[in-house]
Amino acid sequence: MSNVKVSSDSISDLGNLYEERGIARLPIPIVLGDRTGLDGDITPSDIYDFFDRTKTTPKTSAITPEEYYNFFSAQTEDGSELVHFTISSEMSSCYRNAVAAAERCKGVYVVDSRNLSTGAGLLVLYADDLAKAGFSGAEIKAKADARSGAVQASFVVDTMTFLYRGGRCSGVAAFIASVLKIKPCIAVTGGKMEVCQKYRGSTDKAIVKYVADTLRSYPDPDLKYVFVTHTSARPEVVETVKREVLAAFPSANIIETIAGATVTSHCGKGTLGVLYFNDGGKV
Repeated sequence: MSNVKVSSDSISDLGNLYEERGIARLPIPIVLGDRTGLDGDITPSDIYDFFDRTKTTPKTSAITPEEYYNFFSAQTEDGSELVHFTISSEMSSCYRNAVAAAERCKGVYVVDSRNLSTGAGLLVLYADDLAKAGFSGAEIKAKADARSGAVQASFVVDTMTFLYRGGRCSGVAAFIASVLKIKPCIAVTGGKMEVCQKYRGSTDKAIVKYVADTLRSYPDPDLKYVFVTHTSARPEVVETVKREVLAAFPSANIIETIAGATVTSHCGKGTLGVLYFNDGGKV
């Protein structure tokens, strides 16, 4: 059986886990005014600085079919199979471009994560576990596709500015949220981002309520991987979230990651989410 590698668009926000687990990462292009760079070369700090200076939010663009082809070719030149994960096809043309590139390669399997950030990252780690257990590329793709619906991915947004300017919410919704000091909870449902809850008051209180609501609504986590992913949330807020999760599920393996430039471009500073498979690990 061929060796199987796992790779991902940079949206899976796995931080140090990319290198630790040997998971290749293909960066999304980020546009800051007249400067275009790649997620990773452009950091969240660059985005915050750009917004503070210009009051303009960044833009992202899809990875091209040719860029995917070059990446896939390099990953498989040693005869390995490759399972690659993209951001949800409902949010970007990356999946379509990756599929077009994969048709020109041998042994490349593209998975539409139907998610973003560590919602996709959960599937990437699951696939990597399967690859290390000896499953084939085709088997891993089938299992990842089947499990994608079990991902619980949601987050609380501190400001609606980035979502509004990125076309993810209406101006009216952004205005009302600002005036009423509403902190919306955004959930990924059917591959799309939707407002699922609205919290009033401070960000700190909203996040604590969000964690309680999430753990109650999705009470069957696979405790192997439970992500707390954020865009530069205050350390004390992150620690509070971890304590709340462990109070409910003491054996949870909590992994804290900082969202990369792609997710930060769309959500802004202070966003935080708790993400996990809500299937009890019964796969």
